[in-house]
Amino acid sequence: MIVAPGQGAQTPGFLEPWLDYPDFADRLNWLSAVSGLDLTHFGTKADAETIRDTAIAQPLLVASGLLAALALFPHPADAFGRVGAVAGHSVGEISAATGIGVITAEQAMVFVRERGRAMAAASAVTPTGMTAILGGDRDQVLAKLDQHRLTAANDNGAGQLVAAGTMEQLQALADDAPDRARLVPLTVAGAFHTHHMRPAVDVLSRLARAMSTHDTRTRLISNRDGQVIHSGPEVLARLVSQVSHPVRWDLCMQTMADLEVSGILEMPPAGTLSGMARRQLRGVETLALKTPDQLDDAQAFVEKHGDASPIDSTPTWRMLVSPGKGTFHQSGDIPMGTQLVPDAVVGEVQNLRGSTSVQAPYGGTIVEWIVEDGDLVSPGQPLVRLHPESE
Repeated sequence: MIVAPGQGAQTPGFLEPWLDYPDFADRLNWLSAVSGLDLTHFGTKADAETIRDTAIAQPLLVASGLLAALALFPHPADAFGRVGAVAGHSVGEISAATGIGVITAEQAMVFVRERGRAMAAASAVTPTGMTAILGGDRDQVLAKLDQHRLTAANDNGAGQLVAAGTMEQLQALADDAPDRARLVPLTVAGAFHTHHMRPAVDVLSRLARAMSTHDTRTRLISNRDGQVIHSGPEVLARLVSQVSHPVRWDLCMQTMADLEVSGILEMPPAGTLSGMARRQLRGVETLALKTPDQLDDAQAFVEKHGDASPIDSTPTWRMLVSPGKGTFHQSGDIPMGTQLVPDAVVGEVQNLRGSTSVQAPYGGTIVEWIVEDGDLVSPGQPLVRLHPESE
């Protein structure tokens, strides 16, 4: 599977070697024009403080991930037959969604430009920040966050949580740290993925109403809850609300384990997510793609671990897929030929985390049940095929 990192992964000059790769510089210039930012300068010459700016960092990260993926798959359709799943951490989820065709690259650059600006503006309202918490007893750490009214904005698994809130709240946590935990203040502009970012959600909601989407052709593991999302409108809605919701990368990695992923390829600026995977997913091979001289190795890695998504390989008009691993239970007797209204619930997937409804966001007529009531299902597995009433 392919993953894309989030804000904080960027380093000064990380795009320098990529500009010698054929077409990369021209494509970067195009995305610069779309975003209204000189991404070539920011990716090669700007210092660490400059690219820490949220409004710069986020478009830079999305552009680098998209263009590196295009270098790896010059004919993007080829990727769908070899990439079993994708995921992105925070802003990296925009790269992942764009790479599998939910939105276009141009839509993504406008969206992430406004996301960065809106989050920077929201951060300026109240002095806020984020602190990484490494180690300690998980329950005690979460209790301390609750005590000091902080949010676990990132749950990265393997004993890594990121607390977010006001500077006063973070200082209170530093003065009352959980036992056996190490606290590391992060150099970010604000309390991302908390209620402090709700003004940015309002901005992105208005923008999203004018955006068209396509359903995914590859499993997209959502960083909100680790579920596999197939509906294009649902992916976009999650990208909008994501900025004020915690990132549950721990649940994403659990879904990767459920899918029995054997290899994880990280797009540049790579390294962060690969490191997490090595600690959490024992036996899973990783490759952090940092420079274009690794592209041959990356191609070999894809050939070795490539596993086509069942979403793309199953002929369909509309496909409802399982959001996670578990047991599928149909909502009563729904025979083939049944006409569903939009957002009708056809069943649920139950597992140890609870149950998740399976909805038909567009409605449609049931053409074929691919699974039966009581069947065990995996994340992204097709459940039922629908004929749309209209397109």
